Amino acid sequence: MTTFFEYPATEAYQHCRLCPNYCEVDRLAGERGRCGETSTVRIAWSGLHKGEEPPVTGEHGSGMIFFSGCPLHCAFCQNHQISNKGDDGSPALGIELSIEELALVMIDLQEMGATNINMVTGTHFIPSIIEALQLARKEGLTLDVVWNSSGFESIEGLKLIDPHVNLYLIDVKTLDRQVAAKFCGLGLYAKMIKDVMEFLKTRKLSTQIDASGRLRGMLVRHLVFPQTLEATKEVLAYFAHSLKHQAYLSLMVQFEPPKGDTSFPPITEEEYDSLLALLEELDVEEGFVQELGENVSWIPDFTQDNPFPESFANILPRFLQLKRSRFR
Repeated sequence: MTTFFEYPATEAYQHCRLCPNYCEVDRLAGERGRCGETSTVRIAWSGLHKGEEPPVTGEHGSGMIFFSGCPLHCAFCQNHQISNKGDDGSPALGIELSIEELALVMIDLQEMGATNINMVTGTHFIPSIIEALQLARKEGLTLDVVWNSSGFESIEGLKLIDPHVNLYLIDVKTLDRQVAAKFCGLGLYAKMIKDVMEFLKTRKLSTQIDASGRLRGMLVRHLVFPQTLEATKEVLAYFAHSLKHQAYLSLMVQFEPPKGDTSFPPITEEEYDSLLALLEELDVEEGFVQELGENVSWIPDFTQDNPFPESFANILPRFLQLKRSRFR
């Protein structure tokens, strides 16, 4: 019997198992699973972005490629315009790219001075990303690749992309099934994220910042969801027990629901201090903690050429040209 991994990478689209939904639809034939995408790559934005953790951002910014569609569908996704269908059933925002165009985007980001190539939510396009990376490498791409993911990955998909990744920038949103069902759209997330972390642990990643300031290995992100402090403490304890010797931690506290929803109270100073105390108790030293009370909105508007706060991002000229030519 032929196994999944004996197929060329692009054939992984034919019975798609790139994420834990295991839709097994034929995306090469134009079918769509939970991610909402066929095998044709679509991206929603590309350019230099300065809002990542310091060693990921670097001097000029991380070279971001935001892919359209998503296997997860979190209820309060900041990128909901590009991850989910619109309220009217319209597709998520984005433009179609060929493999060659995607490779050129990567090369152009390098020429703009990007610190790295940062693939944001690329899980459902792994075969195409691999092809584009291989082509770009032949044309002179030398930058590290950052795999910027929700953590909702299949092991099949991870094994395909893993040889091409220098830094896993990966979420551990929650280990609590009820919290996952409410905030991540699928209770299954709480189980699958542990499987993903166990796989990455077998990679024996050495996480460190090198002499040039580049972070390689694994940076685990966790955003505190409203009124779920105990679930966050569970994640931090898990990180300390299972991951801290192989990964850095990025703890984020500025939950901001999109669409003007104001029903969630922000984390209090007392709660914030309790998390800092827990990190000290757990002896978690390597990583980053977001400051409390930052007055910057992190909700991007992908209907604009620059979806981000001024001075935080510079659009890639090639992407802008492609966007305007597709929407004349």
